[in-house]
Amino acid sequence: MTDYEINKKAKLKPIKEVAKKLNIKEKELIPYGNYMAKLNIKKTSNKKGKLILVTSTNPTPYGEGKTTLAIGLNDAMNRYGKKSVAVLREPSLGPVFGSKGGATGGGKSQVAPMNEINLHFTGDFHAITSANNLISAIIDNHIYFGNKLEIDKVYFTRCLDVNDRSLRKINTKLREDCFTITAASEIMAIFTLSKDLNDLKERLDNILIGKSKKGKDIYLKDLGGTGAVVALLKDAMKPNLVQSLENNPVIIHGGPFANIAHGCNSIIATNLGLSLADYVITEAGFGSDCGALKFLDIKSKDNNLYPDLIILNATIRSLKYHGNGNLQEGISNLEFHIKNMQKYTDNLLVILNKFNDDSKYDIKYVNDFCNSLNCKMLISNMYKNGSKNTKELVDNIIEYTNKNNTKHFKIYNKNDSIIEKIDKFCKNMYGVKNIIYKDNLKDELNNLDKKYQSYNICISKTPVSITDNAKILGYPKNFDMTVTGYKINNGSKFITILMGDVMTMPGLIKNANYFNIDVIDDEIIGIF
Repeated sequence: MTDYEINKKAKLKPIKEVAKKLNIKEKELIPYGNYMAKLNIKKTSNKKGKLILVTSTNPTPYGEGKTTLAIGLNDAMNRYGKKSVAVLREPSLGPVFGSKGGATGGGKSQVAPMNEINLHFTGDFHAITSANNLISAIIDNHIYFGNKLEIDKVYFTRCLDVNDRSLRKINTKLREDCFTITAASEIMAIFTLSKDLNDLKERLDNILIGKSKKGKDIYLKDLGGTGAVVALLKDAMKPNLVQSLENNPVIIHGGPFANIAHGCNSIIATNLGLSLADYVITEAGFGSDCGALKFLDIKSKDNNLYPDLIILNATIRSLKYHGNGNLQEGISNLEFHIKNMQKYTDNLLVILNKFNDDSKYDIKYVNDFCNSLNCKMLISNMYKNGSKNTKELVDNIIEYTNKNNTKHFKIYNKNDSIIEKIDKFCKNMYGVKNIIYKDNLKDELNNLDKKYQSYNICISKTPVSITDNAKILGYPKNFDMTVTGYKINNGSKFITILMGDVMTMPGLIKNANYFNIDVIDDEIIGIF
């Protein structure tokens, strides 16, 4: 059966029954039909569960299955009597209609209802898109009616949750502009990093809109539109509750990409999960060189949300892809990710998503390789079997989350210059030999230190390679990376550093997934 057929045949429970597993009362639910709800929980307990982060090797066309693994592990924990919840990101329409498809897991480890979650869900992405574009409209309205603030340069851009290369540059009657995909917008970053509505409002106030003719920085609060933007986001700030195919609770909220943004679900959802369950299983997008490093450097560091356990997801198919069909060569990509994550934690597990054509020899080879790096490897059959026969996985997760972690690694110091932060990040975490700066970008970044030196950086690059070149696979050494642009996210308090030819508005591929999607007998098909 296809993922869609498996999802459709699942016997779902009313969402109020799923909520009971986390002791959530019916009055704390805002239902969206029978199987989805927003959580309207005013106060949570001070109880703090264990945080488990699922990350991966660099992605390949075969898929590595981070979301599938996270959902499956949550089912496994619940099967063996552990109070657990998965906390995940919301899918973006860009990949749904593009090359990747949906993001609700696979096989018997999925969340449901699949189509609703992958498409409009509860409207959070639409609210973020509308809030972002309201700010652009406010800017243009101010300019149209006399431009009292003498806005000369506008930094804030419009957004859309669809891949559309034609919107990378546009001309309005008032000025040049461009679109970013919603998942990479500053509003999405603010949305996922805000602790509550007051924090949201303060961050929105501080969005850097542009500069005046006299060189003065202009912020959203100068235009007086923050309240209206908060009104659009108020309900979206409530996390969403759905269920796995085994009827276990899953919280889904926020959806920044991990290659061009910071790749983590919302702070609100993570904190809520930690107050409701003993174990919270979350994921960071793409490979550990993208999502996990940003989770640890941006989300964890500023919110005291360090994982008690990091799980590195891999498949033999993907490792062979990194070695042009040769596992012995491609396994070096796994080595890179293990060594990087071991800088952060003593509590690291590799979990291999098993496929039917994986040979015993290849599985043993990967296991021995992991052991040689002092890292334990376990096998997951949860795509095929769901949570059945997962006692060993659960026992190891319990053991590792209870172990003390003695490592407190920082990539850079808060007061390092922006150039020093880029240097340390790229050289210490990727193994870069030289960092090249396009045009006069190095001077521009040096000039930002007075105002923004304390900010984190968010490296934006291709996700498929450790480098900024999508064609270089495996574990390359002594390579260069090129800084091609940057963006100041003043409300999010980080600076996005663009590397190589990465773009914040993707384009659709030739054989995009929208060709597969249709509605037959009132059923949406083709989202996978």
